[in-house]
Amino acid sequence: MTDTTLDQTTAKAPATPAALLWTVVAGSVATAASTFLSWTWTTAFPGNLTIYGNPAPLQLLTLVGAVLTGLYALSALGIKGLGWLAPTGTRKPLWLLALGTFATTLFTAISIIVELGALVDLEPGAGVAVVAAAVPAVAAYKLPDDSRKASPAKRLPSWAEVLIIVGVFALGLFVVTFGIDTDDAEPQLFIAYLILVGCSVTALVKSGLTARLAQITARNRQVTITASLVMAIAFPFIQQSGDTYTLIAVNILIFATVALGLNIVVGLAGLLDLGYVAFLGVGAYTAALVSGATSSAFGVQFPFWAAALTGMAASLVFGVVIGAPTLRLRGDYLAIVTLGFGEIFRIAMGNLDGTSGPQITNGPNGIPNIPQLEFFGYNFGEPHTVLGVELGAYANYYLLMILIMALVVVVFSRAGNSRIGRAWVAIREDETAATAMGINGFRVKLVAFALGAALAGLAGTVQAHVNTTVVPENYVFAGPVPPNSAFLLAAVILGGMGTISGPIVGSALLFLIPAKLQFLQDYQLLGFGIALILLMRFRPEGLIANKRAQLEFHENDDDQLAVPEPRQSAEAGAQADGTAKAGA
Repeated sequence: MTDTTLDQTTAKAPATPAALLWTVVAGSVATAASTFLSWTWTTAFPGNLTIYGNPAPLQLLTLVGAVLTGLYALSALGIKGLGWLAPTGTRKPLWLLALGTFATTLFTAISIIVELGALVDLEPGAGVAVVAAAVPAVAAYKLPDDSRKASPAKRLPSWAEVLIIVGVFALGLFVVTFGIDTDDAEPQLFIAYLILVGCSVTALVKSGLTARLAQITARNRQVTITASLVMAIAFPFIQQSGDTYTLIAVNILIFATVALGLNIVVGLAGLLDLGYVAFLGVGAYTAALVSGATSSAFGVQFPFWAAALTGMAASLVFGVVIGAPTLRLRGDYLAIVTLGFGEIFRIAMGNLDGTSGPQITNGPNGIPNIPQLEFFGYNFGEPHTVLGVELGAYANYYLLMILIMALVVVVFSRAGNSRIGRAWVAIREDETAATAMGINGFRVKLVAFALGAALAGLAGTVQAHVNTTVVPENYVFAGPVPPNSAFLLAAVILGGMGTISGPIVGSALLFLIPAKLQFLQDYQLLGFGIALILLMRFRPEGLIANKRAQLEFHENDDDQLAVPEPRQSAEAGAQADGTAKAGA
């Protein structure tokens, strides 16, 4: 009787209404066409949206959103060759894409009205775009939910998987470059970019496409690492505006390197450190003092490799000295002590001015005129022509930070997968149980603290040369400009604790967004707080979370429709056979 009822319920499940889907397609086509019209009559609005037949960057965002929405609607209609777009269902990603396109278009129209001061400043093309973009959003919202478990994907040939990986990384490089290269005089473009990218990435996650891509990259790990490294190195070579935006990329890499070091302390070992930026400052001050700065109290000039090792060693020593008496504390008590250490460091650097203390750091004035790096005769402060492209000073430092980032990633990966890495995770999950199993909790935590401090010190040595000056105000607990301890901790939590790519993504977002939204001034931290609240509500495990965190936060969530890998399925079958034999 129950089986019959279930069969009837399944048979009566409503199919996806074709009329609504064709409405989405028609609205997407109309939205795409509207981007070739003029949206305003004057060039006073940033971006020049007055030209017919040639979409401006703001209009291109609407065009891309409309195309993606139309493709997913056609996929839901069963068009051959598009089924791979949504392994776990089309309704949620389709609605997110339609909503993102409408929000981007509506934001642009409202920005025109606010910037120019009147509704009449809109051309008919803008009105057509807003109405046309609203149609797919409403129609997609009314679609029934078709979420399903993703069926096992057919294994593609190796060459096809390699092409997919290369294509995805090339597309990612283009998207990231577009966001970084947005003109600071056009904040509307960057905000619209954030809206569309946020909705699109969420849609891809909901569609199950990112999970399929993760399986492909896991099977081709070496190709994935090589492609990511090549795309990262290619960034300065495709910059048409020289070093204008490469400096942002350099600071993002410095920020991400420090965040990875903090991820060892917080993400792997589970130690809440609120003064971690002080280790970055120790490395920066050490490098400034030994690199031949004119105001250095030591009067020495080490080569870069020696200055880097000195900065790492100084940060490591400070990590051990601070960690040894404090790591026996737990939770809030440890957080308060580390917060105090961060403030003590900043105040001490401001007092070592020859009046309040010894003349070492020049007090609040800091150490200016730090010379440019010179490594084996290669001066990082001078432009160099590489492969026919002239690379400026910041491009040189960018490539250096790529190498340092690769080194830090290797250290993090090896340490996390080692015996001591497993001990860190055990301590994080339950220190009492780990101690009962023979793990020396204090020693393990001290190693994590020291290693994280050393990585931060390494990043600090490069930061000192990039900024050419070091001042105490750069190393505060919280402020509107990263890196500071609050932003570092937020980058780890936002990106995903215990992962490699998570803190990198979190750091990129937390540095790029404030840098591009400087026009908000005092409202930056308000927007930042609202964004963190929304993230903790809808994505508490972080943007790129490990499997353990996903299971903990979404244990009873129906959206977790992951399909086990063949190896996992085989292991499950073997366990089932063993259980059956034992029962027999």
